[in-house]
This record gives sequence, C-alpha cells and structure tokens, in this order.
Amino acid sequence: MATQTEKPVAGPGTVSSAVPVPALGRIRRLGRALRPGPAPDANGAALYRSWWLPWLWTLPALVCAAGFGVFPFLNTLVLSFTDAKPLGGAANFVGLSNYTRMLGDDDFWLATRNSLLYAVIVVPLMVLLPLLLAVLVEKKLPGIGFFRSAFYTPVIASSVVVGLSWQWLLKDEGLVNTWLEKAHLIREAIPFLSDPWLILLSAMGLTLWKGLGWYMIFYLAALGNVSQDLHEAAAMDGAGPIRRFWHVTVPGVRQTMLLVGVLTGIGSLRVFTEIYMLGSPTGGPGGQARTLPFYIRDVGLDPLSGNAGYGAAVSVALFVLTLGLTLLAQRLTRGDEQ
Repeated sequence: MATQTEKPVAGPGTVSSAVPVPALGRIRRLGRALRPGPAPDANGAALYRSWWLPWLWTLPALVCAAGFGVFPFLNTLVLSFTDAKPLGGAANFVGLSNYTRMLGDDDFWLATRNSLLYAVIVVPLMVLLPLLLAVLVEKKLPGIGFFRSAFYTPVIASSVVVGLSWQWLLKDEGLVNTWLEKAHLIREAIPFLSDPWLILLSAMGLTLWKGLGWYMIFYLAALGNVSQDLHEAAAMDGAGPIRRFWHVTVPGVRQTMLLVGVLTGIGSLRVFTEIYMLGSPTGGPGGQARTLPFYIRDVGLDPLSGNAGYGAAVSVALFVLTLGLTLLAQRLTRGDEQ
C-alpha cells in the first residue's frame, strides 16, 4: 500500500511556505545587484574593479552638468522670488510679486508675441527649406561638393559679422534699396531697419540664411538611410518627382524633421543677436521688435535700473515656453511612432 508523503513542518531552520521560493530567488538577485562589487556573472578584469570606478569616470561630466546646468537653473528659480540687483547686494524675498508684475506688463507680452511669431514663421520654413536643399545637392554630380560647401559657409561665419553684413545691405542707402531704386521698383527706401515688423522679418531671413546649411547636413544624413528601392518602385508605378518627394522622401526623414523642428523652435525662442544687430541695442524703435531674451537683458541686467529678480522671473517664463514646445514635439513623435 502506498504511503502518503508527509508535509515538512516549518522549524527554526526552514523557510516559511508563505514566501514562495521563486520570490526569494528574485530578492537575492536584487540584493546582489545592489551590493557594491562585481556582478555575479563578471569575469576577467571586472572581478578586480572597484564598484566606484565607473562613477569616477563620469564625475567630470556630472560636475560640469551640475555646475553649468542644474545650479544656474535653481539659482534663477530662487532669484525670481527676490528683488536682487544685477550687481549684487542684499536681496529681499518678495514672493510672487515678480510674476504678478510680469502678467500685467505690456512690454513682456509684446516680447512674448514677437518670440512666438518668430517661432511660428521660422520653424516651418527651417524644417522644409533645408530638406529641399538637401534633395538638390544629394545627387552625385560633377562639382556638387562646391555647392555643398557654399551652402554651408554661412554656418561657420560669425553671427556678428553676418549681422553687420546684413545691416549694410538693408540700410536705407544700402545695396538692396539702391538696387531696387535703380530698377525703378520703389520710389523711396524701404525701412528694413527702422520699422518693427520689417526688423523682425529681416531677422527671420538672417536666421534662415545662416541655418540652412547646418540643417542641410542633418537631412543629407537622413536621406542616405532612405531606400532607393522605394523611389524606384514609386517611379515604376508612375509617380513623378513631386509625388515621390511627398510620399517617399518625407516619410523617410520624418523623425529628422521633428528633430529640426524642436531645435529650430528652441533657437527661435532664444533669438537675440539678429535683433540686436538689425534693430540696434534698443530692439527697434521704442523696443517694439524685442524678443524675450532681449527683454530679459533690458529688465534684468541693466546696472542702474535693472531688477535681476524680475529678469529671472521672465527667464522662468521663457523656460516654460521652451519646455512646452519640447513636450509638444515629444507628443507628436509618440503619435507618429504609433
């Protein structure tokens, strides 16, 4: 007769049946992973390497990130609740007064409008125009390297030198107005550098001209990953160059287009040099062409009348706008991947 197997009785040296054995194994593996020292499956030099050595190699990068990124951001956030002065001195805590003042400041909203308008116009053009340029110079033709270098030349030029060149071209007696008058296309000089709207449009043109070659490189790298078989199949189906561009090229570089859009949007919200060079240090007549970085300089860094606390509050607002743009781009990327 078969005997019934007796269940072991839990004693002082036995494991309670309340905790399953697989769970205990996972707990032990987690403990070994968190314990300083080599991994259980390590071999070779890893057996004699201290647990802190990898952190030692990353320490310089972590220190730079903390010193030039995290600390300035936290310091700006703290300053936005004070009335600190640009040249230092005692700073008093003022709570949300700077933010309340900002919401009722017409100059702040004017600078915000200019920055958003700058991004709305520049970003779509900067996403599309470098792509068209990359498609033109992608072909392996004799002398195409010269054109690639020529299109990239504005990228390596100094922003100040480029701004002075455009200032010379666009002033009332400059080359553009002189040529238009000689061609009898205008009767009087166009105020490119004295009208607020024309200053903004001229600065946008300068940004586009200087950035086309940079983002062209992005698209050239992306176009190299687009399969030529797709173009050949579309051509066999009767698709022309325009249809192949929209239905083959654009889907193949969509991720790069999103990246260019994010980088251009962040740069557009931070534009300063173009406005300064074309609109003078005042940001156009009456400061009507000022963007948010320009306004931050005026209200926060003036040695005599500046308020570093208020400037920090405007900087936080600029950060929120930039963060919102980045999150929107991530949302679009997630929807595209799904």
